[in-house]
Order: sequence, then C-alpha cells, then structure tokens
Amino acid sequence: MTRLKRWESPRKLGRNHKGRGGSAKQRQQRKRLQHLRKRFKPNSKQDSGLREVNDLSFLVSCIRLATAITTRITDAINLERF
Repeated sequence: MTRLKRWESPRKLGRNHKGRGGSAKQRQQRKRLQHLRKRFKPNSKQDSGLREVNDLSFLVSCIRLATAITTRITDAINLERF
C-alpha cells in the first residue's frame, strides 16, 4: 500500500472495485420482494374467497376419504360373508 500525501484523505479499500451484484441487481431484488409482499398480503375480499375455496376443497377431500373408508368396510364385510 502506498503512503498518503498530506493533501490526500484515506479511502475505503477496494472502493473502485465494482463486483457483481450492483445497484441494478439490488433494485430488481427490492422490486421482487415488493411484488411478493403485495401478492401474499392478506386482503379481506380475496382472503375470504380463498378461504371458501379452501373450505370447499377440504370438504370434498373429506367426503372422498369417507366414501373410500365405507367402500373398504363394505368390501371387508362382503368377504367375511363368503
């Protein structure tokens, strides 16, 4: 490292080194995070609609499970009769 002249002030080491991940990349990441926050922000209108869809799909899956269980039970009972 060279000595500083009396009129020079100390500088940060590597201040002119522009590596990857500059300001454009930071802007892109900020925008991406903002978009994700906006996308997953719980809105009262959308949230209730999604809740209804989720409740409906849960109900359908429960009905399918119940019918599968009842068919297995009836099959087992029918096998015992023979």
